[in-house]
Amino acid sequence: MTRLLFALERYDTSSGLASPVLTDLPVGVDVRLVAAVHLPADDVLLALVEGPDADTVAGVAAAAGWRVDRFCPAVWAKAPTLPEGSDE
Repeated sequence: MTRLLFALERYDTSSGLASPVLTDLPVGVDVRLVAAVHLPADDVLLALVEGPDADTVAGVAAAAGWRVDRFCPAVWAKAPTLPEGSDE
């Protein structure tokens, strides 16, 4: 199955004072949080999530209680390198 990449953004109002918290995604779903970064200067939390399609990723994020202010397909400019021996 092809895994597509999506960028989920949450705009924060903490003015960079605290790192936002992302709850874990439900277990047993075909969606994976690849990375999440907080951009405190922009008050943005950016999560990169892989999944089979946009509807599934959006549904899983909603089930996890994530507030998503912007959701869009993404394409790797440079994919992260997996550790040696990783089976993902």
